[in-house]
Amino acid sequence: MKGDHACGMMEAQYIRRRHRHDIRDDQCSSALVKHVKAPVNLVWSLVRRFDQPQKYKPFVSRCIMKGDLRIGSVREVNVKSGLPATTSTERLELLDDEEHILGIKIVGGDHRLRNYSSIITVHPEVIEGMPGTMVIESFVVDVPEGNTQDETCYFVEALIRFNLKSLADVSERMAMLDQTEPINRY
Repeated sequence: MKGDHACGMMEAQYIRRRHRHDIRDDQCSSALVKHVKAPVNLVWSLVRRFDQPQKYKPFVSRCIMKGDLRIGSVREVNVKSGLPATTSTERLELLDDEEHILGIKIVGGDHRLRNYSSIITVHPEVIEGMPGTMVIESFVVDVPEGNTQDETCYFVEALIRFNLKSLADVSERMAMLDQTEPINRY
């Protein structure tokens, strides 16, 4: 129980420090945390690929970059059927390889996520004596007309949870193949 409390305090500290969003009354915002049994460098190698979100995001069928991979770059994402959208246009707002921070903003597409921006951070941690990663993704988005804040947050959180679970699955599979060494071996 004590470990859970310490973990929760670390999550809150990271969220306060790196996940700041200016939120208006007609918007909703949330932060989700996923603990991944894979080293931070491996997880970050997937997260930082703004040009290839399909490596771990199952709803993405194709991504076309416009320009180089740098702040201000734009990608056109095609979404697989099953979601109420087919395309999303997204701009890279922040990419910090030292601090492991990725920020994106949706700037277009045939969906209802207006003024959507998100921040993803990855942080090293130890899980069951092995190198692990705490992934935090936060977002802010307008509440579409006809929806409540709760409905909007629930929908976006469900998508993020799905993507974070997929990120964990892909990362953990890659880590297993790599046979990562435990921390503090004697």
